[in-house]
Amino acid sequence: MIDPFLVARALNEFLFGFSTLFAIINPPAVALVFYGRTAAVTDAVRARLARQVAIYALGVLVGSLVLGAHVLGFFGISVAALRMGGGLVVALSGYAMLTAPDVEGPATQTEAELLRSAFFPITMPLTTGPGSIAAAIALGARETKDMGAVAVGAVADLLVAVTVAATIYLCYRHSARIARLLGQEGTRVATRLTAFLLFCLGIQIFLTGFLEAMQPLVRAAR
Repeated sequence: MIDPFLVARALNEFLFGFSTLFAIINPPAVALVFYGRTAAVTDAVRARLARQVAIYALGVLVGSLVLGAHVLGFFGISVAALRMGGGLVVALSGYAMLTAPDVEGPATQTEAELLRSAFFPITMPLTTGPGSIAAAIALGARETKDMGAVAVGAVADLLVAVTVAATIYLCYRHSARIARLLGQEGTRVATRLTAFLLFCLGIQIFLTGFLEAMQPLVRAAR
């Protein structure tokens, strides 16, 4: 018989994890950035790229939720350093998209070239960047040694990663439809605005990591 308490706990952890990662990744907004990068290619290529990005994002999220804290500890990398480095990459990517000319005319990138960019920079850091990785690591870190709670948490983490990845795929797959609903000018404005917010988000992530790294020095100085 299934324990109702464990089911309620799994549901609570799933809802909390999904809402947290969805808010940080914000797939509907980033889908416009994805469309901006793929506006010059066919819908079939865009669909294939969206599927590849979703698969990569699933791997990143599962790895962060399950192994993230152990991997960072093994290499001696702090979450602050992860945020600082990733924040710089996000900011530079946002700035590049913000200042890039509008895509017009035939495709200038081949399918192979776009697919090679599926992991970097489209998956990391534009989709699953340092903010979502740090959040996933925090969500997956559990102090309890109760095997039942650990098992429930692992199942909830897996469901969160799968659901978020599916949401990313659906938003990216239908990014052209979202763009059509907004219209050409609306898409241009929304893409630039999203790129600017992405740039600001990168700066904020960097500052958060920098302040975290400085806290021990400030305490030591006191």
